[in-house]
Amino acid sequence: MQIIFLGTASCFPTYHRGVSCLALRHEDGSVWIFDCGEGSQVQLQRSCVRPGKITKIFITHLHGDHLFGLPGLIATISTQASFKSDFILDIYGPQGLRQFVRQSLYLSRSELPFKFKVHELIPESYQLPKDWDKWKPDLVSGSPHPQELLGDSISAQNDAWTVIAKVKGKTSVLAGHNEHLRIPSFGYVIEEPDLSGKLDVDKLASMKIPPGNVYSRLKQGEDVTFDGNLVRSKDVVGSPKKGRKITIMGDTCNSDRMIKLALNSDALVHESTLENYMLENALEKGHSTPGMAAKYAHEISARNLILTHFSQRYRATSEEEGPTVDILRKEAEASLSELGNTSCKVHLAHDLLEFSVKRTLIVIQDG
Repeated sequence: MQIIFLGTASCFPTYHRGVSCLALRHEDGSVWIFDCGEGSQVQLQRSCVRPGKITKIFITHLHGDHLFGLPGLIATISTQASFKSDFILDIYGPQGLRQFVRQSLYLSRSELPFKFKVHELIPESYQLPKDWDKWKPDLVSGSPHPQELLGDSISAQNDAWTVIAKVKGKTSVLAGHNEHLRIPSFGYVIEEPDLSGKLDVDKLASMKIPPGNVYSRLKQGEDVTFDGNLVRSKDVVGSPKKGRKITIMGDTCNSDRMIKLALNSDALVHESTLENYMLENALEKGHSTPGMAAKYAHEISARNLILTHFSQRYRATSEEEGPTVDILRKEAEASLSELGNTSCKVHLAHDLLEFSVKRTLIVIQDG
């Protein structure tokens, strides 16, 4: 599983850095996109990601630097190789996203060779700013796009929105609240199922056990009696590998309601808009500092903290004038050190970075 960062800047794209957009590439080659700011199509062409492999899109919140590239991306996907007749592009995000996608594609008369659904996360009352009535989306206006199928309206249960339910052998997605002051914002937790250990077929062959039903039962953890001899699954099946867990945050200045959901993440993608001395400024705008991101990574026992969503005040390289993003990495590392955390590794995202998330072995101890 790979995270490919297509844009890592906040607010607006520049020559050196695009705005929020990342791709999650699965082992079967399929790609999920998280956020899609202005210019993401250009970044996509510069990357290893093929638009025709995109099957799902997730939007954290409806600010333009996370959203304005979405209609163009959908149109780009539609120009790729032929799609199976049953292909449906699933799009997930906050309430109001359906209206945005519908109107953008409908008014531009964008014809699509596939169906699409927009599934909306219904915000809780605590997510709404005081002036929400002036800005809340009109949920009834506009005709459906000719290729649109009605998506789900997803409500929270115990501070968690079940975006893609857990099904045996499939990757699940939960969403949680990110406090961003002016607009509902969400983070997504992606979790794979555990992977069974590898069957030692050479050992089974030496035991004169032929391939077939016995192999299947042993791989599933069942002990089997064959020709009067007990064959223990643990003796012929390697250690299982734990499913990977990735948490991708939207813009946030407080994600405490997501701690339980994000616990033990293999990778935490967290915004780090401004450095620590600008904490007050960050909080006023609903954003985070490296110290805040590090503290959260510590609280959820994350293995890797990947910082992104950098203010344009921080340069991408030392060749440019002004402070570089490396300041933010050093501050996050220092914060983790102060917390006594030596296990979480800090990484700086940059445009087109490919970050591989490895599976870990599950250690099984005999009781």
